[in-house]
Amino acid sequence: MASKLLNFGSKLFKKTTQLIINGAHNNRRSASTSARNWIEKHPKLLAFGTLTGAAGLLMFALDVSVEASSDLVHPPAQNWGHKGLLSAIDKEGVRRGYQVYKEVCSSCHSLQYIAYRNLAGVCLTEEEAKAEAEGITVQDGPDEEGNYYDRPGRLSDYLPRPYANEELGRSANNGAYPPDLSYIVSARKGGEDYVFALLTGYCEPPAGFALREGLYFNPYFSGGAIAMGKLIDNEVVSYADEEVAPSASQLAKDVVTFLVWASEPEGDLRKILLIKVTLISTFLIGITYYIKRLKWSALKSRKIFYLPELQEKASKAASKAASEAASSKNDNCKK
Repeated sequence: MASKLLNFGSKLFKKTTQLIINGAHNNRRSASTSARNWIEKHPKLLAFGTLTGAAGLLMFALDVSVEASSDLVHPPAQNWGHKGLLSAIDKEGVRRGYQVYKEVCSSCHSLQYIAYRNLAGVCLTEEEAKAEAEGITVQDGPDEEGNYYDRPGRLSDYLPRPYANEELGRSANNGAYPPDLSYIVSARKGGEDYVFALLTGYCEPPAGFALREGLYFNPYFSGGAIAMGKLIDNEVVSYADEEVAPSASQLAKDVVTFLVWASEPEGDLRKILLIKVTLISTFLIGITYYIKRLKWSALKSRKIFYLPELQEKASKAASKAASEAASSKNDNCKK
């Protein structure tokens, strides 16, 4: 594919260069001589411009082809509360989403970049996070004798993987390997809208759509056939808060909120830092502009003139003062 693109780019460059040079030669009467000379003297710059334009057109065509893809339904935009510069992520939703992940998703999908210390203060208290970490067994070592040993988990340990290796995961899921969910929201086009639509979009396949055994129909998945079954359903998880109904859409919303947080645990801190930097920079820029106007306005607006008459007059006055000083000195010496 890369070689085809390079060949296409080289052919397009040659044809464009030839057309421009031929056009410049054929229209000598109307075109300016400087423009023709510039084209002939700067072939590298012309080549760079041609390749840049071709690359831009290619990327635009690929993006349009993805947007207009017919093998999946594009997810509708949802009104997420954490979007926006002044909006923080829903911590209660993150806690409920972690419960959904732990009870439903963790049996197949991993979160290999999230440690138990990340959960403390957000999804769990520090004591709860320590208790959950101690519930797993981690192989550590080697010790002083060079042997590996098992120990209880710590806050610094990462969440365990459901499968020891990829081959074991594929064999347990009909050849499909469940992806890691640490950055799944950032890695999929559509973000949280796509993940929410995928979790709630299972339905019966249309007439004439053939599904292999072990696959399920989901119009939001490319191709329509997905190996993951419908796991998010009404009341598959019981919330401690009785005011929140564990419906399928609520469970999907909460687990997507948790995955948004997992993809960027420091997202709220970055927003706060951006607000602080913006406010401080605005204040400092205002002071800098005021000092610049105050200190440099006189230097920038001054004018220096050269007047020979004034210079000659000043030189005569200086020579006269020097002669008078010399004569007064001689008179003092005579006395």
